[in-house]
Amino acid sequence: MDRHQVFDRNLLLVRRLRALRQHGNSADFLLARACEDLEERLSAVERKFGVAVDLASHTALAAQAIQRSGKVTTIVRVEQAQQFLDNAFPAIVADEEILPLKPSSIDLIVSLLSLHLTNDTPGTLLQIRRALKPDGLFLGAMAGENTLAELRECLLAAESEFYGGASPRVVPFADVRDAGGLLQRAGFTLPVTDMETYTVRYDSAFALIRDLRAMGMQNVLIGRSRRPLRRHYFMRVAEIYAERFSDPDGRIRATFSFIWMSGWAAHESQQKPLKPGSAKASLADFLKDAETLEKK
Repeated sequence: MDRHQVFDRNLLLVRRLRALRQHGNSADFLLARACEDLEERLSAVERKFGVAVDLASHTALAAQAIQRSGKVTTIVRVEQAQQFLDNAFPAIVADEEILPLKPSSIDLIVSLLSLHLTNDTPGTLLQIRRALKPDGLFLGAMAGENTLAELRECLLAAESEFYGGASPRVVPFADVRDAGGLLQRAGFTLPVTDMETYTVRYDSAFALIRDLRAMGMQNVLIGRSRRPLRRHYFMRVAEIYAERFSDPDGRIRATFSFIWMSGWAAHESQQKPLKPGSAKASLADFLKDAETLEKK
């Protein structure tokens, strides 16, 4: 197996499909929230798009949000398995790490809450940028560094108590600066990143873990421990969680962060940064003027 791989994506697909069979879309509240944000962000874009791709959002929620914007003529969904698709939109079955999209063929590509689980995120973003027409737009959201920080701390604390050490239990999430760097590396122009953070409250850590399983979001790290975990371990996780992260009413807090990314495929009509040395006023002159004003 490639030493650069972090995630077992075959296992991820198996778990997501099992979650779909057993739970349907009962735990899609995070995706629903991301879709609300998507609608708001699309409403601020003052242009129309011919063809849009909803990339690996796993339900039709994102495609429906794009449709409600009224700014797109045709929406195509791309998913890794047929089971995630329905007949409401044209669709392609493909892995988001190997996009079957022709260069310069798409006006808008949207990806919600899946890019953080790709092994080659820079390569995936590069493929997205190449698939966009000149002046095409990419809008994406992936889980950010604060996601499940409380659960991560409790899992590590309990494992250290029982086994004298800890193994990777939660996905290593990116921060905003990482995301901005990835957009620039992939060749997007006018890249913008920001973070939205949400707190969800649960009766216990067990309720949180049930939701994560319903999302198919168990540990798929290649470097995960294969040691079977017993019930007393999870009981201790729940105890630590309640001790450290509960509110006065006894409910616990779980943090989820979305890193939003936007970037454009280059086009001659876009605003260009000034060339070094082309500014008409120097910083030194500005500082001198400011110092003079302060003395008056």
